[in-house]
Amino acid sequence: MRAVIQRVSRASVTTNNKIRSEIRTGLLVLIGIEESDNDTDIEWLCNKIVQLRIFNDSNEVMNLSVQDIGGNILAISQFTLHAKTRKGNRPSYMRAAHPDIAIPLYNSFINRLSELMGKNVGCGEFGAMMQVELVNDGPVTIIIDTKEKE
Repeated sequence: MRAVIQRVSRASVTTNNKIRSEIRTGLLVLIGIEESDNDTDIEWLCNKIVQLRIFNDSNEVMNLSVQDIGGNILAISQFTLHAKTRKGNRPSYMRAAHPDIAIPLYNSFINRLSELMGKNVGCGEFGAMMQVELVNDGPVTIIIDTKEKE
């Protein structure tokens, strides 16, 4: 699993001209799922995301997590995070999981984040054309890949 995590002051996702989910202060997480991803990747990544200390404390030091500040999470599936651009100019998405594998893993990812946060995590619509809006606070953007955890 590959995640692009952005600290936001607000974010939303829209499908068919209707806002599907929106948050205020928290994290926008773009998540790419590979064929080889599994529940171990979900557990490790979800724990990392909710404990990631990228919010400022009273001394303006990034020392607090999204849990610490009572923030929210909006998680959007994005297969293009696994784009390969080595050859030619048209990206290849061969490493991205097919929907029969990706959808259950994405749903498990959302459910696990919600459990860890103790509240619902916002999400997009898997496979839909979505418009994502955000105000990146900082800017702070972190990339985490479960294949590079060791």
